[in-house]
Amino acid sequence: MTAQLSQVTQWFESYKGTVNKSLHDSAKPWTKIFDLVEQRTGVDRVKIFFEAKLRSELMAFEALEAKLIEIFNENPIVRYGAASFCALYLIFGYGAQLLCNIIGVLYPAYVSIHAIESSTKQDDTKWLTYWVTFGIFTVIEFFSHVLTHVIPFYWLLKCAFLIWCMLPMENNGSVIIYHKLLRPYFLKHHASVDKIIDDGMRKAGNVLNKSD
Repeated sequence: MTAQLSQVTQWFESYKGTVNKSLHDSAKPWTKIFDLVEQRTGVDRVKIFFEAKLRSELMAFEALEAKLIEIFNENPIVRYGAASFCALYLIFGYGAQLLCNIIGVLYPAYVSIHAIESSTKQDDTKWLTYWVTFGIFTVIEFFSHVLTHVIPFYWLLKCAFLIWCMLPMENNGSVIIYHKLLRPYFLKHHASVDKIIDDGMRKAGNVLNKSD
């Protein structure tokens, strides 16, 4: 895992260097534009480039999302066919775990970026609640991996559970689980947990200071 992370970091740094070289190339037509923008804003041109690239990709995803929603709304056969295909694949298909995680992670991650970029905080709270629920469920699942072999149609049931947790409604699954289970437990025990964390951080700091 560390080696893979190192490879990704090296690739990104190499790509960033290539972009930086291209943006400073006087032979390129966009260099003068970036010179002017960088001078006016005081923001590095590489950062401007990546922010613009991210925004353009988000706009493309939004257009694709709107088109897919339009197709699903106008064609119930497509809607039910896609749902049936996913259900059957989660039961019988190879790599059902991957499909389940794509549904439970990629879409919420994409919508969470929208929430971060929006001016309101209500959607931030909504998706933070989802991720807290998802994180705790993932930890439980990790230590109870036998569930995947014992419970029939486990990945289909997990996918249905995650969809229930992210439903676009006021009291979806993650909100109910948080307020009924997680929040009372947190309010009861957070003081002692905070003390343990603070003690651990203080001891770690002392060890680091001694090593220096």
